[in-house]
Formats: sequence, C-alpha cells, structure tokens
Amino acid sequence: MNMEENMNKFLTFSLGSEFYGININYVTEIVGIQPITVVPELPDFVKGIINLRGKIIPVMDARLKFKKEAKAYNDRTCIIVVDVHDLSIGIIVDAVSEVLTIEDKDIVPPPNIKSSGRKYIKSVGKNGDKVILILDCDQLLNDEEVDDLVHTND
Repeated sequence: MNMEENMNKFLTFSLGSEFYGININYVTEIVGIQPITVVPELPDFVKGIINLRGKIIPVMDARLKFKKEAKAYNDRTCIIVVDVHDLSIGIIVDAVSEVLTIEDKDIVPPPNIKSSGRKYIKSVGKNGDKVILILDCDQLLNDEEVDDLVHTND
C-alpha cells in the first residue's frame, strides 16, 4: 500500500460521543488494553509504558490529553499504536470504530479557535451525519513531551 492511496483513509475511534480520526499511515497496530507500568514524572496524560512483544511503548490517554474526564477502562478500551517522530506511542481510546475513506471535499479546516489546545486537530471530516475530528499526529506531542518519552526508552 502506498502513502498516497492512504491519504484519505482514517482509523476512527470514539471518546464518549465524539469521533476522531487518525490517518492510517501513522497507525501500526491496535491492541486491547494491557497492564501499564507507571513511570514517575511523565506528563499526566502519559499513563506509563507497556511491553508489546518485547518493545517498550509509552502510552497516553487520549481523554486526558484532550482535557476530558478520565474514564475507567473496559473491554472496548483499545490502544492505537502510532509512529510519530520516529517514536512508537500508544494512544488509549474508548473504542475503535472503523477505517473510513473521507474524500477531500468532505474535509474542512477546523474552526479557528485561538486556544492552543486545539493545535492537534488538523481538520474536520464529514461522513454522513457524523463529524470526525482528524488528528494531526505530528502535533499530538510537543518537542518537550517527545524528549521525555524518547528518554523513557533509553
């Protein structure tokens, strides 16, 4: 599969009643929730690390990252493993929905809200009557957070 073909393919997931999408090019795998080892002094939204077939991967809780209320994990909770900045990171989400193709004409820029917290929303996709907030994976973590996590792997 080439990158171009996948530009409009998004893995969608939910946090409560909101739907988000991640470009499929970033996604390496989806795993169920698993034991998380807490690492002190990481940002609050980083829950810790998991051992995925011998590879140590930091995991962040999308709810906390997006300033939502924390929610207990259940059997629908998933970890989406993405590759960003040469770093594998797990994103904990309420539930994974489906892979959708969203045409360019159905993707619009996000509302121009001056809040700094919205910079990881790259665009808004429309699919039927569903609105999907498309994440900019490169903006999910700032440089400092990336540094923190890279050093977790040392």
